[in-house]
Amino acid sequence: MAFNKALRRQKIRWKIRKRLEGTTERPRISIFRSNKYIYAQLIDDIKGVTLTSASSKKVATQDMSKTAQAAAVGKKLAEQALALGVSAVLFDRSGYLYHGRVKALADGAREGGLKF
Repeated sequence: MAFNKALRRQKIRWKIRKRLEGTTERPRISIFRSNKYIYAQLIDDIKGVTLTSASSKKVATQDMSKTAQAAAVGKKLAEQALALGVSAVLFDRSGYLYHGRVKALADGAREGGLKF
């Protein structure tokens, strides 16, 4: 089989998801990174519901760098999670390397008060 970047990321994503399961007390932060935006969701896998979400479309301004936008999304998600009474979460990087925008989002969420 030829090398396929999307298939490689999907396989990594499946390995990560085998180990992580979000609960009501400790939901999972799932991220999606496109070329232009970054999205994050707080998911309770037991009930199968999304508790809250944030994206750089609504949170950040266009004059910010993509890394700064990711940090702002992390802070906004942390603010929404604390309003729901959630302080501890699991971080699901969705097959992306923990580097750049993914790391900035995680650091922003930590600055916002989430523990993981």
